[in-house]
Amino acid sequence: MNQSRVKIFDSHLHIIDPAFPIYENQGFTPEPFTTSDYFSALGDYELLGGAVVSGSFQKQDQSYLVSALEKLGPTFVGVTQLLAETPDNEIIALNKSGIRALRFNLKRGGSEDVSKMASFAARVYELVRWHAELYVDSTSLKELYSTISSLPSVSIDHLGLSKAGLPTLIKLAEMGVKVKATGFGRVDFDIAGAVVDIYHANPASLMFGTDLPSTRAPRPFNDSDISLIVESLGDSEASQVLFHNAQNFYHRHDT
Repeated sequence: MNQSRVKIFDSHLHIIDPAFPIYENQGFTPEPFTTSDYFSALGDYELLGGAVVSGSFQKQDQSYLVSALEKLGPTFVGVTQLLAETPDNEIIALNKSGIRALRFNLKRGGSEDVSKMASFAARVYELVRWHAELYVDSTSLKELYSTISSLPSVSIDHLGLSKAGLPTLIKLAEMGVKVKATGFGRVDFDIAGAVVDIYHANPASLMFGTDLPSTRAPRPFNDSDISLIVESLGDSEASQVLFHNAQNFYHRHDT
């Protein structure tokens, strides 16, 4: 597969615009990464769209996200962090701005507490059909299994991060949970093997993302991450992971 012609739908990216509020998280404050920086970083690919994910350092600020989506264009959507008391009319307005998912950052904080996850996720899904996105270490998936299983629609970031939780992650994938093939520099296991196992468990589950600008990752995104997916699965199967699955998932209600 020729890199310059590879199509991707980026299921996980961050925009860090210093014109909007940034909050220190666990002693960390990110460097700027604007929409222009993002397009420059992926200039060699055929970019079909993507999902801008709110980070712990952005808390419940929506202004940066709405601005980023205006600049990125209609093929991009937003993944936001909200508190459970957010009124319906605000959620509906955010939906009109292109936001399509609600993030629960169990790893870093900055989002609503896990104790409110099931009820809040169900309410938002009923209201605007957003799915829930979980940044969670897979070692916690066993204790959260019944809660996650009850969610109407859900994805899990960064392959779950930990080898110890992979069996539970794969079981959830079999049940229809989406898994983001992102943040390869964050995990502690053989990525190629995990990609193959999750794909075989459910070919519709895996969704590629760059994780740009890879804040706090021991190793940031590079082109070899895409090559690994292609080499592990083959061109046709890799296309499912690189763009089909995420494109279908994030734009499934856009009519």
